[in-house]
Amino acid sequence: MIREIVQLGDPVLRKKCEQVTSFDNELNVLLDDMKETLLAAEGAGLAAPQVGVSKRVVAVNVEEGYFEFVNPLFVWQKGEQTGEEGCLSVRGKWGTVTRPDKVKIVYQDRKGDKYSLVARGFFARAVCHELDHLDGVLYVDRAKNLREENE
Repeated sequence: MIREIVQLGDPVLRKKCEQVTSFDNELNVLLDDMKETLLAAEGAGLAAPQVGVSKRVVAVNVEEGYFEFVNPLFVWQKGEQTGEEGCLSVRGKWGTVTRPDKVKIVYQDRKGDKYSLVARGFFARAVCHELDHLDGVLYVDRAKNLREENE
């Protein structure tokens, strides 16, 4: 089911999300809905608070593939990259954001199994952007040169 993507101003976007402790059908439905919502919106990533759920769950869809991260944590970050970012929860705006060029995270899948992953370039940018959402941080908090889409 495609869920509504909440917009800047909704308090859920500013909350620190709760750890997922139940790897159950409710989580499966959330992840399935997030995938459908993300693909329909043609975004690079979607965090659970963007669909109104304050849980540490992220979906990322980039050139490297489609990924689901439950309870993700950074292990390390290296390098630096600066580029344009937008957000499905901040429609019509873009900004320049500096992020790590390479990151390693540990996370769980929808069954609760643990994994680690190294992401580089745009993939790393998307991971960082989405993990920020889990702590109530939006790209507009980090952006320089925030501007409207038409500018």
